[in-house]
Amino acid sequence: MNPGPPRPEPQALLAQLGRAASAAGLSLEQLSDFHEAFREHSDLVKGVAAYRRHPWVRQLPEPPVIWAEGETRLLEFVPQDQAASGPVILFVPSLINRAYVLDLAPGHSMLRWLAGEGFRCMLLDWGWPGFAERQFTITNYVAGRLERALAFAYAHAGEKLVLAGYCMGGTLSVAAAVRRPEPLRAIVLLATPWDFDAVDAGRALQVINRLPLFDEVLAATQTMPIDLLQILFALVDPYGVGAKYQAFASLDPESERARLFVAIEDWLNDGVPLAAAVFRECVKRWYEENLPARREWQVGGVVIDPARIALPAFVAAPGRDRLVPPASARALAAQLPGAVLHEPLAGHIGMVAGANAEQTLWVPLRDWLRALPRA
Repeated sequence: MNPGPPRPEPQALLAQLGRAASAAGLSLEQLSDFHEAFREHSDLVKGVAAYRRHPWVRQLPEPPVIWAEGETRLLEFVPQDQAASGPVILFVPSLINRAYVLDLAPGHSMLRWLAGEGFRCMLLDWGWPGFAERQFTITNYVAGRLERALAFAYAHAGEKLVLAGYCMGGTLSVAAAVRRPEPLRAIVLLATPWDFDAVDAGRALQVINRLPLFDEVLAATQTMPIDLLQILFALVDPYGVGAKYQAFASLDPESERARLFVAIEDWLNDGVPLAAAVFRECVKRWYEENLPARREWQVGGVVIDPARIALPAFVAAPGRDRLVPPASARALAAQLPGAVLHEPLAGHIGMVAGANAEQTLWVPLRDWLRALPRA
């Protein structure tokens, strides 16, 4: 159970949006208009205040922990029907946000729904980076934590697994599948960034370089702190962040839509810092050099070429994804032999946990999993 962090004060959120707009390199005139717009929109402040006082708290009981190493844990969701014969699935989330987005709330838990459909699911919870994890590179995470968790899950399940990665977790899962295909039956990649030329990488790099005391913070904390990461996320659509709070101000607080908004916002505000070496590697190897799409990215000395993954593959590229543009994820499907490409009309989070997630992703994924050849 994770109730999430304290909810942001309205003025703190406005300041964060302002920093994002400034870091984006808006002109002085644009920046002035931006600040003036948010100062004058009382509905924005009302929306943030309504969010802060909303009584909803995440209260889902946590499933059993079956493996742990450092701050990382493996959770298991057991099918309700013990005689179920569906494949076993290991889900790998991003290193940045909490794993429980895949187990968000009643009616909005992808993993509990799949378990109800007869699938045994395991969720890798990376946890908050402690002293050891703050020294990690991507190789430490993939060739270390992920591959050891995969080996345990394979032995625990007693059969080959489906490896399912979400967002950055999908990129790491591709690396693990290239390096360690033996325990795998298939691979699922949900909103997974791959072609970083499809992202506005130049703008992202400009913002990173403009962040105040950026290098000093990385050196002092050995992480990219969550506050700075939040600025980067806000930059994706700073006006959109304000618009969603303005819309929330008009919702009935007792409605399911309002409760889902609060659940997602609590999760978004419950981020995790990223190890400094991992952050630097992502910036240089992914955003600057686009090594994954060029099939030149290496993990532990192994070139990560998706064409080497001789497994059934399901790739979901949501059409309304602002964080991972659909073209970035589609490029990965194009490099995977025989991949099934699913393009739901949904956003990055809505696809896995939104009001229409069951129709847009869960059911198509379930049907694909059930059609897999027997291991």
